[in-house]
Amino acid sequence: MIEVKNDRVAVPVIISLSIIIPIAVLILMYLPERYNIFGTQSGTFPLFHAILNGSTALFLMAGYFFMTIKEYKWHRNFMITAFLFSSVFLVSYVISKISNDPVPYGGEGVFRYVYFFILITHIMLSAIIVPLVLFTMYRGLTGQYDKHVKIARWTFPIWLYVAITGVLVYIFMWPYY
Repeated sequence: MIEVKNDRVAVPVIISLSIIIPIAVLILMYLPERYNIFGTQSGTFPLFHAILNGSTALFLMAGYFFMTIKEYKWHRNFMITAFLFSSVFLVSYVISKISNDPVPYGGEGVFRYVYFFILITHIMLSAIIVPLVLFTMYRGLTGQYDKHVKIARWTFPIWLYVAITGVLVYIFMWPYY
């Protein structure tokens, strides 16, 4: 009964956030005017974002490792930390979109195709990962382990891909910041 009662609140909140967050980021990308809240240079945020994404990937892999050796408290702690790093990333990313104009990719040839493939898959999966992470975290933290395991099988590889490709996007863009 507790699960159903909690789900009545949590599921609509997760679905709402999963719709609102990608739409807000999309809108912010097309702002007609930027408001550099912190007076930062355009390269400041991307480096910070790459560090957050790289850290998220490391915490995800550590969390996965601890799950495989059945150290579930360590697994939970590393996954919560990965979630916190991703959350800080999301807030910082929104602030960066408000603050700085987008920087175009200047590469040519095969690197341009590789970059855009990585970027496009990263963006598409970034929108998908929001509900997956939220549902996975919710199911794990509320002790709904069967449901947690079922969704985590999808969440983990997609989340790891998004974190790693976030770093790769930074590496490709580094010369242009």
